[in-house]
Amino acid sequence: MNTNSIKEIRESLMISKTELARKANISSITLTRVEQGKPSRMGTKRKILLALGLKLSDKNKVFH
Repeated sequence: MNTNSIKEIRESLMISKTELARKANISSITLTRVEQGKPSRMGTKRKILLALGLKLSDKNKVFH
């Protein structure tokens, strides 16, 4: 069901789930749900992209 590559990108950058959640200003539980491919708000996706150092235009590469 995983329809995004957040976990793979996060691990390739050697960032923990807690650290990414803190950078994105979201809860670790929310990040876990997003990594599992569960529905999330556009604002949450935007925060995650920016926290990973990506551009908003990269959204289609991350969220398939």
